[in-house]
Amino acid sequence: MKDKISLAGDLGSGKSTVSAIIVDRIGAKYYSTGAIVRSIAERYGMSVVEFNVYMETHPEIDHEIDDGLRALSEVDELLIIDSRLAWHFTEGTFKIYLSTDIETSALRIMNANRKGEHAVSLDATVADTRSRRNSEKKRYMEQYGLDIKDLSNYSLVVDTTYASPEEVAECIISSFERWQQDKSYTELFICPERLRYPVTQSDPERISVLSEALDRGEKIPEITVAERDGDFFLVDGLDSALAYSFNMSTFIPARLVKCEPEGEYIQMRTSL
Repeated sequence: MKDKISLAGDLGSGKSTVSAIIVDRIGAKYYSTGAIVRSIAERYGMSVVEFNVYMETHPEIDHEIDDGLRALSEVDELLIIDSRLAWHFTEGTFKIYLSTDIETSALRIMNANRKGEHAVSLDATVADTRSRRNSEKKRYMEQYGLDIKDLSNYSLVVDTTYASPEEVAECIISSFERWQQDKSYTELFICPERLRYPVTQSDPERISVLSEALDRGEKIPEITVAERDGDFFLVDGLDSALAYSFNMSTFIPARLVKCEPEGEYIQMRTSL
Protein backbone atom coordinates (compact mmCIF):
# COMPACT_ATOMS: atom_id res chain seq x y z
CA MET A 1 0.00 0.00 0.00
CA LYS A 2 1.43 3.36 -1.03
CA ASP A 3 1.94 6.05 1.60
CA LYS A 4 -0.53 8.93 1.78
CA ILE A 5 -0.42 12.52 3.05
CA SER A 6 -3.32 14.00 5.03
CA LEU A 7 -3.28 17.79 5.03
CA ALA A 8 -5.28 19.84 7.53
CA GLY A 9 -4.79 23.40 8.63
CA ASP A 10 -6.07 26.86 9.42
CA LEU A 11 -8.36 28.66 7.00
CA GLY A 12 -6.22 30.52 4.48
CA SER A 13 -3.09 28.57 5.37
CA GLY A 14 -2.50 27.66 1.72
CA LYS A 15 -3.52 24.00 1.69
CA SER A 16 -4.83 23.92 -1.89
CA THR A 17 -1.96 25.98 -3.31
CA VAL A 18 0.69 23.93 -1.54
CA SER A 19 -1.05 20.68 -2.49
CA ALA A 20 -0.94 21.64 -6.17
CA ILE A 21 2.84 22.12 -5.97
CA ILE A 22 3.35 18.80 -4.18
CA VAL A 23 1.12 16.94 -6.65
CA ASP A 24 3.23 18.28 -9.48
CA ARG A 25 6.51 17.48 -7.70
CA ILE A 26 5.85 13.90 -6.53
CA GLY A 27 3.10 12.77 -8.87
CA ALA A 28 0.42 12.30 -6.22
CA LYS A 29 -3.34 12.49 -6.73
CA TYR A 30 -5.32 15.20 -4.93
CA TYR A 31 -8.54 14.78 -2.91
CA SER A 32 -10.23 17.80 -1.27
CA THR A 33 -13.19 17.79 1.09
CA GLY A 34 -13.08 21.61 1.14
CA ALA A 35 -14.13 21.77 -2.50
CA ILE A 36 -16.94 19.32 -1.75
CA VAL A 37 -18.21 21.45 1.17
CA ARG A 38 -18.09 24.66 -0.90
CA SER A 39 -20.06 22.94 -3.65
CA ILE A 40 -22.73 21.70 -1.23
CA ALA A 41 -22.97 25.14 0.43
CA GLU A 42 -23.57 26.77 -2.95
CA ARG A 43 -26.25 24.20 -3.72
CA TYR A 44 -27.97 25.08 -0.45
CA GLY A 45 -27.72 28.80 -1.28
CA MET A 46 -25.53 29.49 1.76
CA SER A 47 -22.17 31.10 2.38
CA VAL A 48 -19.48 28.79 3.75
CA VAL A 49 -19.82 30.49 7.17
CA GLU A 50 -23.59 29.89 7.18
CA PHE A 51 -23.16 26.31 5.97
CA ASN A 52 -20.65 25.51 8.74
CA VAL A 53 -23.25 26.60 11.29
CA TYR A 54 -25.91 24.55 9.48
CA MET A 55 -23.69 21.46 9.60
CA GLU A 56 -23.53 21.73 13.42
CA THR A 57 -27.11 20.39 13.52
CA HIS A 58 -26.96 18.23 10.38
CA PRO A 59 -24.27 15.61 11.07
CA GLU A 60 -25.38 13.47 8.13
CA ILE A 61 -23.40 15.76 5.82
CA ASP A 62 -20.17 15.19 7.78
CA HIS A 63 -20.82 11.45 7.96
CA GLU A 64 -21.18 11.21 4.19
CA ILE A 65 -17.79 12.90 3.78
CA ASP A 66 -16.28 10.69 6.51
CA ASP A 67 -17.26 7.51 4.67
CA GLY A 68 -15.36 8.75 1.64
CA LEU A 69 -12.28 9.40 3.76
CA ARG A 70 -12.42 5.91 5.27
CA ALA A 71 -12.58 4.39 1.81
CA LEU A 72 -9.35 6.13 0.83
CA SER A 73 -7.50 3.88 3.31
CA GLU A 74 -7.83 1.03 0.81
CA VAL A 75 -6.73 3.02 -2.24
CA ASP A 76 -3.27 1.86 -3.31
CA GLU A 77 -2.17 5.23 -4.68
CA LEU A 78 0.00 8.11 -3.53
CA LEU A 79 -2.60 10.64 -2.35
CA ILE A 80 -2.66 14.11 -0.86
CA ILE A 81 -5.91 14.39 1.08
CA ASP A 82 -6.86 18.00 1.88
CA SER A 83 -9.31 17.47 4.72
CA ARG A 84 -9.92 18.47 8.34
CA LEU A 85 -10.30 14.83 9.45
CA ALA A 86 -8.37 12.64 7.02
CA TRP A 87 -5.69 12.26 9.72
CA HIS A 88 -8.36 10.49 11.79
CA PHE A 89 -10.42 8.57 9.22
CA THR A 90 -7.82 7.60 6.58
CA GLU A 91 -5.41 5.02 7.98
CA GLY A 92 -1.65 5.37 8.01
CA THR A 93 -1.26 8.87 6.61
CA PHE A 94 1.58 11.34 7.15
CA LYS A 95 -0.43 13.83 9.23
CA ILE A 96 0.29 17.48 8.44
CA TYR A 97 -1.16 20.71 9.85
CA LEU A 98 -0.56 24.08 8.18
CA SER A 99 -0.79 27.01 10.58
CA THR A 100 -1.07 30.75 9.99
CA ASP A 101 -1.99 33.73 12.14
CA ILE A 102 -5.57 34.89 11.82
CA GLU A 103 -4.84 38.27 10.17
CA THR A 104 -2.81 36.59 7.42
CA SER A 105 -5.54 33.97 7.10
CA ALA A 106 -8.19 36.67 6.57
CA LEU A 107 -6.06 38.54 4.01
CA ARG A 108 -5.52 35.38 1.99
CA ILE A 109 -9.21 34.53 2.07
CA MET A 110 -10.04 38.02 0.82
CA ASN A 111 -7.41 37.82 -1.94
CA ALA A 112 -8.71 34.41 -3.06
CA ASN A 113 -12.13 36.06 -3.48
CA ARG A 114 -14.07 32.82 -3.07
CA LYS A 115 -17.79 33.41 -3.15
CA GLY A 116 -19.36 33.62 0.31
CA GLU A 117 -16.08 33.20 2.22
CA HIS A 118 -15.12 36.77 3.08
CA ALA A 119 -16.64 40.06 4.19
CA VAL A 120 -16.07 43.54 2.77
CA SER A 121 -13.36 44.56 5.25
CA LEU A 122 -10.34 42.92 6.86
CA ASP A 123 -11.73 43.28 10.39
CA ALA A 124 -15.03 41.69 9.36
CA THR A 125 -13.22 38.88 7.54
CA VAL A 126 -11.08 38.25 10.64
CA ALA A 127 -14.30 37.99 12.67
CA ASP A 128 -15.84 35.62 10.09
CA THR A 129 -12.67 33.52 10.01
CA ARG A 130 -12.62 33.25 13.80
CA SER A 131 -16.31 32.29 13.73
CA ARG A 132 -15.65 29.54 11.17
CA ARG A 133 -12.72 28.21 13.20
CA ASN A 134 -14.85 28.08 16.35
CA SER A 135 -17.79 26.51 14.50
CA GLU A 136 -15.63 23.74 13.03
CA LYS A 137 -13.91 23.08 16.36
CA LYS A 138 -17.28 22.85 18.13
CA ARG A 139 -18.79 20.58 15.47
CA TYR A 140 -15.95 18.08 15.44
CA MET A 141 -15.72 18.00 19.22
CA GLU A 142 -19.46 17.36 19.59
CA GLN A 143 -19.66 14.73 16.84
CA TYR A 144 -16.38 12.88 17.31
CA GLY A 145 -14.81 14.05 20.56
CA LEU A 146 -11.86 15.33 18.51
CA ASP A 147 -10.02 18.60 18.98
CA ILE A 148 -8.84 19.46 15.47
CA LYS A 149 -6.74 22.30 16.92
CA ASP A 150 -4.71 19.94 19.13
CA LEU A 151 -1.43 19.95 17.23
CA SER A 152 -0.25 16.76 18.94
CA ASN A 153 -2.57 14.94 16.51
CA TYR A 154 -0.13 15.66 13.69
CA SER A 155 3.32 14.43 12.69
CA LEU A 156 4.30 17.70 11.02
CA VAL A 157 3.20 21.28 11.74
CA VAL A 158 4.33 23.98 9.30
CA ASP A 159 3.78 27.69 9.82
CA THR A 160 2.93 29.31 6.48
CA THR A 161 2.53 32.90 7.69
CA TYR A 162 5.79 34.27 6.25
CA ALA A 163 6.75 31.42 3.91
CA SER A 164 6.02 31.06 0.21
CA PRO A 165 3.95 28.09 -1.02
CA GLU A 166 7.10 26.74 -2.69
CA GLU A 167 9.04 26.88 0.59
CA VAL A 168 6.20 25.15 2.44
CA ALA A 169 5.93 22.46 -0.24
CA GLU A 170 9.68 21.79 -0.13
CA CYS A 171 9.52 21.50 3.67
CA ILE A 172 6.65 19.00 3.43
CA ILE A 173 8.31 16.88 0.75
CA SER A 174 11.61 16.59 2.64
CA SER A 175 9.74 15.82 5.88
CA PHE A 176 7.58 13.23 4.10
CA GLU A 177 10.76 11.47 2.95
CA ARG A 178 12.03 11.41 6.54
CA TRP A 179 8.69 10.06 7.78
CA GLN A 180 8.77 7.28 5.18
CA GLN A 181 12.05 6.13 6.75
CA ASP A 182 10.86 6.61 10.34
CA LYS A 183 7.11 6.66 11.02
CA SER A 184 7.71 8.10 14.52
CA TYR A 185 9.09 11.32 13.01
CA THR A 186 7.50 14.56 14.29
CA GLU A 187 8.53 18.18 13.88
CA LEU A 188 7.38 21.80 13.92
CA PHE A 189 8.65 24.37 11.43
CA ILE A 190 7.85 27.89 12.62
CA CYS A 191 8.65 31.18 10.90
CA PRO A 192 10.99 33.32 13.07
CA GLU A 193 8.59 36.29 12.84
CA ARG A 194 5.65 34.24 14.10
CA LEU A 195 7.42 32.86 17.16
CA ARG A 196 7.07 34.62 20.51
CA TYR A 197 10.38 34.89 22.35
CA PRO A 198 10.82 35.11 26.14
CA VAL A 199 12.13 38.40 27.44
CA THR A 200 15.42 37.09 28.81
CA GLN A 201 19.14 37.50 28.26
CA SER A 202 20.67 35.88 25.19
CA ASP A 203 24.38 35.23 24.50
CA PRO A 204 25.53 37.10 21.35
CA GLU A 205 28.81 35.18 21.18
CA ARG A 206 27.04 31.82 21.40
CA ILE A 207 24.49 32.91 18.80
CA SER A 208 27.38 33.73 16.44
CA VAL A 209 28.93 30.30 17.02
CA LEU A 210 25.60 28.56 16.40
CA SER A 211 24.99 30.65 13.30
CA GLU A 212 28.34 29.56 11.86
CA ALA A 213 27.49 25.94 12.68
CA LEU A 214 24.26 26.27 10.70
CA ASP A 215 26.22 27.65 7.77
CA ARG A 216 28.33 24.49 7.86
CA GLY A 217 25.22 22.32 7.89
CA GLU A 218 25.79 21.13 11.45
CA LYS A 219 23.14 20.35 14.05
CA ILE A 220 22.69 22.79 16.92
CA PRO A 221 20.93 22.37 20.29
CA GLU A 222 17.23 21.50 20.17
CA ILE A 223 14.50 24.13 20.26
CA THR A 224 11.18 23.47 22.00
CA VAL A 225 8.00 25.44 21.41
CA ALA A 226 4.55 25.47 23.03
CA GLU A 227 1.28 26.50 21.33
CA ARG A 228 -1.63 28.28 22.98
CA ASP A 229 -4.74 29.54 21.16
CA GLY A 230 -2.92 29.75 17.84
CA ASP A 231 0.17 31.50 19.21
CA PHE A 232 3.60 29.83 19.49
CA PHE A 233 5.94 30.42 22.44
CA LEU A 234 9.62 29.51 22.67
CA VAL A 235 10.15 27.25 25.70
CA ASP A 236 13.83 26.34 25.38
CA GLY A 237 16.69 27.01 22.96
CA LEU A 238 16.67 30.80 22.72
CA ASP A 239 20.20 31.12 21.31
CA SER A 240 19.53 28.37 18.75
CA ALA A 241 16.30 30.05 17.64
CA LEU A 242 18.02 33.40 17.28
CA ALA A 243 20.80 31.78 15.26
CA TYR A 244 18.21 30.58 12.73
CA SER A 245 16.58 34.00 12.75
CA PHE A 246 19.84 35.89 12.22
CA ASN A 247 20.73 33.51 9.38
CA MET A 248 17.52 34.65 7.65
CA SER A 249 16.13 31.10 7.70
CA THR A 250 12.56 30.71 6.50
CA PHE A 251 11.81 28.23 9.28
CA ILE A 252 13.02 27.39 12.75
CA PRO A 253 12.80 23.60 13.26
CA ALA A 254 11.52 22.74 16.72
CA ARG A 255 9.86 20.11 18.87
CA LEU A 256 6.32 20.93 19.96
CA VAL A 257 5.71 20.43 23.68
CA LYS A 258 2.66 20.78 25.89
CA CYS A 259 3.20 23.30 28.67
CA GLU A 260 1.85 26.65 29.79
CA PRO A 261 4.16 29.55 28.74
CA GLU A 262 5.13 31.78 31.63
CA GLY A 263 6.58 35.27 31.82
CA GLU A 264 6.75 38.03 29.22
CA TYR A 265 7.09 37.30 25.50
CA ILE A 266 7.73 39.42 22.40
CA GLN A 267 7.65 38.79 18.66
CA MET A 268 10.67 39.53 16.48
CA ARG A 269 8.58 41.57 14.06
CA THR A 270 7.59 43.99 16.84
CA SER A 271 10.93 44.05 18.65
CA LEU A 272 13.27 45.12 15.82
